[in-house]
Amino acid sequence: MLEQRIKNAIRDVPDFPKPGILFKDITPIFHDQQLCNEIINKFAELITDKNINAIVGVESRGFLFGFALANKLNIPFILVRKAGKLPFKCISHEYNLEYGSAILEM
Repeated sequence: MLEQRIKNAIRDVPDFPKPGILFKDITPIFHDQQLCNEIINKFAELITDKNINAIVGVESRGFLFGFALANKLNIPFILVRKAGKLPFKCISHEYNLEYGSAILEM
C-alpha cells in the first residue's frame, strides 16, 4: 500500500532543528524513483477531476513534489518562499511554528 511505503521511507530525526523537535526527513523517498512516481501519480489522480489551474508549492519540501505534479498536469507551478527570497512584489503571511514564527511570500 502506497501510504505505508511512504511512512516507512520517512526518517525521524530527533532534536532537529532544535531540542524537543522530531523532524520528519523525507529525503529517503527520493532515493526510490518508483515510489516518487507513484506519489505524483496518486496526487494527480486525486485532483484530476478538480478545476485546478496551478499548483502552489511551499518552500522547500513543496517544491519537490509540487513542480513534478504541475509538470505532469501541464499547469503552472507557483513558488511560495520564505520572506525576502522573491525579487518582485509579494503578498506575505506570517504563521507560527513549534519553535517560533515565520513569514511566507508569493
